Amino acid sequence: MAKRRMPIDARIKELLGFEPEAEDSRVLKTWKAASTRVCKPCWELKYCPYGPLVEQFPLLPPLRADAVEHNEYLKHCLAVGRLPDGTLLEGEKLAFFQTAVVEFEPRDYPESIPDEISDMSCRVFGHICPVVFSAEGFTETTLSRRVGRNIVPNVLMRVARRDNYMCQICNSTLRDNEIEFDHIIPLSKGGSSEEHNLRVACFECNRKKSADVII
Repeated sequence: MAKRRMPIDARIKELLGFEPEAEDSRVLKTWKAASTRVCKPCWELKYCPYGPLVEQFPLLPPLRADAVEHNEYLKHCLAVGRLPDGTLLEGEKLAFFQTAVVEFEPRDYPESIPDEISDMSCRVFGHICPVVFSAEGFTETTLSRRVGRNIVPNVLMRVARRDNYMCQICNSTLRDNEIEFDHIIPLSKGGSSEEHNLRVACFECNRKKSADVII
């Protein structure tokens, strides 16, 4: 049975530049087209080329369950008058905790955020990666970025030889008819079908990894 998807919170739509009443299907279709045009550069380059610029892009809110848990933490600290490390709760921090508890409204936080959206947030700062809003799939070289599942045979051969016919996830040695090719950064997340983004994998590891990013 297919997993039922929860509605996208109106505030999430607004953060991403959509009208609150926009249909979920249109939001996800438009978002999917933008977020798979290219992948997050940190996955491919191993560093963030945007730096502090990331903080100028939308920051996803905490989920409702996490916000409720944090509010219970604040209430506990107020009840005992101390922080977990024993520090007395007083002054500005005390006032901040009291205000946060009084003004807390669970409905201000979304119950869920689609994976397609949360996957494109920065794992360090939490903001949505600027690449979704700014990047295009073209290059400044004579070679276009290779996308899609059709991979030329000579590329597959080079990858197999480079990886010594071994699954790069579990290290098992494979026969010719057992070799599969895994997209390190999945196509669904903007990965390319170029040699640097391919690796040899066995059937089980390739299926288990699915659309996850495991670098």
